[in-house]
Amino acid sequence: MPPVPSFSFVDRYLLQKVLDATGQMPIQVKLDAGLAASPPGVSPIATVHIRDRRALAGLVLNPEIGFGDSYSEGRIEVEGDLVEFLESLYRSLITGSVKSWSTQLASVWLRLMQVNGLRGSRKNIHHHYDLTTEFYKLWLDSELVYTCAYFPTPLATLEQAQTAKMDYVCRKLDLRPGETVVEAGCGWGALALFMARHYGVSVKAFNISHEQIVFARRRAREEGLSEQVEFIEDDYRNISGHCDAFVSVGMLEHVGKEHYQKFGSVIHKVLGPTGRGLLHFIGRNHKFPLSVWVRKRIFPGAYPPTLGEAAEMLEPYDFSVLDVENLRLHYAKTLEHWLRRFEKSEPEVSAMFDSRFARAWRLYLAGSLVGFKVGTLQLFQVVFAGPQCPRLPWTRASLYANEAGQERRSQWKHAMS
Repeated sequence: MPPVPSFSFVDRYLLQKVLDATGQMPIQVKLDAGLAASPPGVSPIATVHIRDRRALAGLVLNPEIGFGDSYSEGRIEVEGDLVEFLESLYRSLITGSVKSWSTQLASVWLRLMQVNGLRGSRKNIHHHYDLTTEFYKLWLDSELVYTCAYFPTPLATLEQAQTAKMDYVCRKLDLRPGETVVEAGCGWGALALFMARHYGVSVKAFNISHEQIVFARRRAREEGLSEQVEFIEDDYRNISGHCDAFVSVGMLEHVGKEHYQKFGSVIHKVLGPTGRGLLHFIGRNHKFPLSVWVRKRIFPGAYPPTLGEAAEMLEPYDFSVLDVENLRLHYAKTLEHWLRRFEKSEPEVSAMFDSRFARAWRLYLAGSLVGFKVGTLQLFQVVFAGPQCPRLPWTRASLYANEAGQERRSQWKHAMS
């Protein structure tokens, strides 16, 4: 018979500390050697297997980084549905557990090390977006739109929802043929090309991800849109000129709140008193930094602002906020699609990088999904205009009438034929 494992007082104490830190959620935490603990009188929804004492100590000393790193390395396994487990954990933690001193210290250290200056921003963006386009092709939609989709119905496909999102943005901006648009943070170019193709505008799109800019320029050439869309590999701080409309989808999170004044001045410089704009960004209901582990391993330098912080960026220039919408549940649905596709492609991801990378990104996508589902993360769209903007919406009817968008695109295509 194998020897019966002996457990020290420290093992039992640390395991109970881990369980207490979860807010007594209905799970079982278990050391590989056999020691287990769970709240009394509950049926666990998942079992957290802790493979070694180092992982156990990491959970106690710095829960966020300890769990994220140990899960990525396979030293912690979750037996059960990962999303269901994380949702239960998030809801338990919302009720008031205070972050550990080590987590708070790590948060401050990361904020100092990941400053979004000119050099820092390029480094932070390179870390996430220049992983190779082939990686993102494995699980994004066919247009490579890496931002929240808009689902006219919950049954829409990811491709349909991303197209609907781009059209929704264009309708909110009330784009007209012949107008000029500046886009800050253009990803792989899908929105800029969509605006030019379907709404007849000219676009200058800025991005500091070299990988994305090269891909976007190639797409513009292949689609014959190079005359209408210029993809510029440069920082938003260097945007110049004048335009009718300004749009930023999924970039404000990467600016850093210490740079909002500069971002606001850039928007004002290109729009003047007559232009209009749209900001689409991940946010919070109250001021709170992004997960320490996510900032350390996945999204360096990221900060999700509150609506108030975004509004303060616009206030000095007398911009009027015309429309605010929260698409939080749409981002949860988007992430359901991304996670499902990612999990199907996990063998290819592991071969492209390694198993640690694949597990880290699976945790990141699942955690983000849960964040939007339970409300620790929000997705805001804010439409604004200068004080002398000549064209303001009378009602919101055009946003929900697909016929209006289709008719406008038909008129443009007819004019070009």
